[in-house]
Amino acid sequence: MKKAAALLLFVLSLTIVVVPTAIVLLFSQNRNQPKPVVQEAQAILARTLPQAIAKKSNAPAITVTVYRSAQKKTDRVALDDYLVGVVGSEMPATFHLEALKAQALAARTYIIGKMMSDPGTTVTDTVQNQVYNSRQDLKRIWGKDYNQRMAKIEAAVSQTEDEVITYQGKLITPAFFSTSNGQTENAADYWTAAVPYLRSVPSPWDKFSPKYKAEKTLNVSEVENALAVKLGSGDGDPGKVLRRTSTNHVAVYRIAGRNFTGREIREKLSLNSTDFQLKQSGIRIVAITYGRGHDVGMSQYGADGMAGEGKSAAQIVTYYYQGTSISKMNVTANHAIAIK
Repeated sequence: MKKAAALLLFVLSLTIVVVPTAIVLLFSQNRNQPKPVVQEAQAILARTLPQAIAKKSNAPAITVTVYRSAQKKTDRVALDDYLVGVVGSEMPATFHLEALKAQALAARTYIIGKMMSDPGTTVTDTVQNQVYNSRQDLKRIWGKDYNQRMAKIEAAVSQTEDEVITYQGKLITPAFFSTSNGQTENAADYWTAAVPYLRSVPSPWDKFSPKYKAEKTLNVSEVENALAVKLGSGDGDPGKVLRRTSTNHVAVYRIAGRNFTGREIREKLSLNSTDFQLKQSGIRIVAITYGRGHDVGMSQYGADGMAGEGKSAAQIVTYYYQGTSISKMNVTANHAIAIK
């Protein structure tokens, strides 16, 4: 029923556009031509409308099944609407268009990869998959800026239509994060498994991010409970960095006689980054961090910095995802997805 209504609306809209155009064209020509204007307009419609309808109705539609965590319900969302909701939620709409297009490429690559590996998959609207808000949600969040921001997000999605990021012909895992410490991290140094296109690259633009440096104050008891250690009161360093990665992220941290990975410290203490310093003063511990996120893959603030220097979305993604290419996806009549 919805498809029929949509098709009828399309036909009516095309009629509204084509008929006046035909009339204007005809009246601008020789008024003594034998064919009446209405007949000529009908002839134009007869020639163009069937092909337009066929093209519209034959285009296979991809929908994404999204679990809305707040509403505790599942929605089926058209792919482009899903991408608009993801890009508008994952990256500030105030960023340059080319950065938003890079985010759209990453978002499309991620969800298409999920759907190809598991056609019946359901994704959440949280960071577990990709953060997603509906247009209604974004209208509430953005308020008076909604129309301007939405137009920009829609442009980012439409201008990258059917484009995905591939490595040696296969879809990548498009990891991204907010802000690095000036250098992205190797996948192997954070997740232990090496990924050829997730290698460290300089990202100097991140130092201009408002999220580049942060401080967090914790009670000693919070740290003790989170790490299952016993600390005394005092001043100075509560532990010691045993090793840092080549990008200055903490690899191994020793505290109260126990060794932790930098990732464990970050996650257990809810720190912004694995590039951290801990300083104790009495019953307080201050954590100073540089960067925000896991630092693997595309830096969003780095992407915006590159876009501000005139770099294209393709240049941005192929910089942060080393050795990758932009490919086209194709949807067959039976809704199978293939990468060209």
